This record gives sequence, structure tokens and C-alpha cells, in this order.
Amino acid sequence: MERQYFRDELLKLARLYLAPNYAPFNVMIERADGCRLWDYNGREYLDFLSAYSALNMGHNHPRIRKVLSEQSHKVSVLPGGAVHSPEKILFGKELAEFCGMEMVLLMNTGVEAVETAIKFARKYAYLRKPKKTGITFSDVEIIVCANNFHGRSTTVISFSTEKLYRDHFGPYTPGFKIVPYGAVEAFREAVNLRTAAFLVEPIQGEGGIVVPPDGYLKECWQICQDKGVLFIADEIQSGFGRTGRTFACEHDGVKPDMYIVGKSLSGGYYPISAVASSREILGVSQAGDHGSTFGGGPLACHVAREALRVIKEEKLAERAAELGPYFMDALRAMNSPYVEEVRGRGLWVGVVIKKDGPTAHEFCERLAEGGLICKETRERVIRFSPPLIITKEELDLGLGMIKKVLT
Repeated sequence: MERQYFRDELLKLARLYLAPNYAPFNVMIERADGCRLWDYNGREYLDFLSAYSALNMGHNHPRIRKVLSEQSHKVSVLPGGAVHSPEKILFGKELAEFCGMEMVLLMNTGVEAVETAIKFARKYAYLRKPKKTGITFSDVEIIVCANNFHGRSTTVISFSTEKLYRDHFGPYTPGFKIVPYGAVEAFREAVNLRTAAFLVEPIQGEGGIVVPPDGYLKECWQICQDKGVLFIADEIQSGFGRTGRTFACEHDGVKPDMYIVGKSLSGGYYPISAVASSREILGVSQAGDHGSTFGGGPLACHVAREALRVIKEEKLAERAAELGPYFMDALRAMNSPYVEEVRGRGLWVGVVIKKDGPTAHEFCERLAEGGLICKETRERVIRFSPPLIITKEELDLGLGMIKKVLT
């Protein structure tokens, strides 16, 4: 009774002091481990959200927790503009090799990495575009896709097509052209001499776990190669095993010019993100071009080094490739009268809810009440992204909860 009272008091404080930029369920989590969460009353929940793919290796992973503790007793943050950090240098090497790239630029959050990619794609274009084209500093364009989600900074919402993210936040940053997602010819027609880059999610996550047609990424990549346009893959949510491959681009046999990564790179402990690319592209950076107080700090890098090892050594991509089809087949077999479609790749699944019935948010609330945490996106899609360490038994337990609600 005392803990319930404490929870209710905290919820009142949240309404008083926290700006309402989110609408969480009335669940107050006290601790977590693996794929499980516990509230203040000791009630257990299954986590089928993974902090939007930031916890591919689950909560409180013992190996990552250990290295976090070790490094926190040494040094956490250094002035990167003044001194070197062995951890930053070693992590830079390991991440570049992991991505099959030559160089990385380290930041903190996903949207910071997106902004970083935009900046250096533009600079690279200005430096390489022949003078005879007459391109000036205000002319370069970046092509993006409708229904995209790359974050919520002022620049990024400027090329969003979601009213909720844009309304009342203008004026907007120019320099972006929007084309339909999955439409190769529309992209081909949009490319011109001013095009610096194509920024794309290999699978649209926040947009509703939208998987493009087979071959779409490959064809767009080829157009970029032919036209001298950078192909930038935002793998912040889709990377590091989530879709059954190390990176989602691999499903189409594509190696981008730039990877944007974050979320599970942190192991769920300490924010870190990065842009990984060639030396030719990121080599246009010079001292003072870009920076971050915490970006690439020793603590973040030490944690991320271990996170990379866990992803490889615990074969998280292989687990997603094995369990993902099983999960989606089981969801389809429920034959729910409310479900229009089940789509996704690996352990990244969207359940599209039919119109004229309960909303996806209402279903997610019922699932939370039943002991499973997930979240809707784009009003009609229930998003499932459990930690990649999940066992088949835990997946079955979650499927039982989902079936009870959806049928």
C-alpha cells in the first residue's frame, strides 16, 4: 500500500515538473534485468520495446556493467580538443572495422549523429562539386524519404512529413527534398547536380516498421554511385543485429557511404553515437568544424567497446534471424479480427491495427496492464522490439499475453 501511494505521488510530481513531451503508461519501473522489468510493487513485466532498440543486449548486461564500473573509477570525460584518450582511439578503430569503414566521428545521441552526417555530406559536396556547375554554399540538397524519422532537432524536423513533429516549430531549415519511400523512379527523378546525399532508413522504424520492396536500397545505391551522390544509411534503430543482420542494409547487399549508428551501441548504459565513413569523406573535417563535450568520452567508449564484443560474441544478429520469423508467424497465426498486417524483419515487428476499432495505443495500454511493455507508433501500429537476448520461452510467454489482448 505504501509503495502504491509512493508511485501515485511520483506520477503527480511528473505531471507538475516534467514537460509533457511523452505520454508514458502509468507504470513505475524500479529495476530491470535481461528482458524483465519490475515495478515498485514487485510486479514483473516483459520488455518488448528495448528502449526503442537501445537495449539489444538486454537490461543490466553483466559484461557491460562490469566495464562501466571499471572505467568509472578511472576517468569519465576528457576535453577531446585538448588531450587524447586511449579508449577513444581504440574504440574508433574497432567501430570503423566493425562497420567496414575507415574513420568515425563520435557523438552522443542519434539525432546528433544525423546532424553530423548532414554537415559533412554538405561539406564534402561543396569541396568536390566542380566549379563549372556554379554550386554555391546555399544550393546543395539532401534527398530524404516521406514518413521518415531521423530525430527531433530543428534541422531534422524541417524534413519530416509528420505534422506532430513540425507544427509550431518553424521556420524550417532549407536544403532538403522529400521523395516517396520505396519508389526508385521518384528518387531517380529527384537527383540533380545539386544533390549531395540520399539519407534513408533501411527500414522505417518510427514510421511503422515499414520494410521497402526488395532491391529498393540496391537500386537507389546504384543511382547514387552513378550520379556522385552519397548514400547515407540511418541504422540507429535497425543496426547491430536488430533485423537479423549486423546492419539492415545487408539484406539488399548494400554498403553505404556513411553509416549513422547509436542506441544499442551504448549497451544501454551511457549514450554514444557515431558516423562511420571513408577517410575521403570524413577526412574533410578539420579542427573546429565539429565537436561535443561528452562525445567520444573515455567512459562512453569503454562501454561501447564491450557492447560491440557482446553483439559479435553472443551472436545477436543470428538470434534475431532465428527468432524473428517464428515471432511473426505466431502473430499472424492468431488471426486477430483487429489486425490488418504483420510486418518487419528479425525482432523488429509492426502489427498494423485496422481502422474503426480500438487504437494501437489502447492495445498497448492493455498489454501493459497484462504485463508486457511495448509502444504504438503512427497511431495504428503496435511496435515490438524485444531485446535480442530473449529466449524462445520468454518470446512464447509474451505471445501468450499478446494473443489474450488481440483476440
